[in-house]
Amino acid sequence: MIFRLKTSRQTQEIFEELERRTNYKPYTLVKHAIAWSLAEETSVEGFKSDSNGLDLNRQTITGDYEQYFKVMFEIIEGRFLTDEEFFPSYVKAHIDRGSKILLDMYNHAGSVDKYILHTLGEGDTV
Repeated sequence: MIFRLKTSRQTQEIFEELERRTNYKPYTLVKHAIAWSLAEETSVEGFKSDSNGLDLNRQTITGDYEQYFKVMFEIIEGRFLTDEEFFPSYVKAHIDRGSKILLDMYNHAGSVDKYILHTLGEGDTV
């Protein structure tokens, strides 16, 4: 079983920029990236990116919720994923795709507070 993956260089750069701007650490940003990627509701099968970025631990990414992550990925893919497909391939693809979406969402919001409000959805109150 594989316990580590390396993000793309672009993902590393995005996470470094967002950490400077928000003080969110990669272990938080990675979950936001996965969430935004899943929100696209499209497959990441065949998604390609380099592996020259952050070295992340499986436990840091999924914690005690690995089975939930796997099921969500399987729903999007419309099929069962083997453990070897799920980690690192699909997890890495969702992180790398989602990091770009996350950066766009944050830039559009303009601040951490506005980003958080946006993630709650329009009309929601804090």
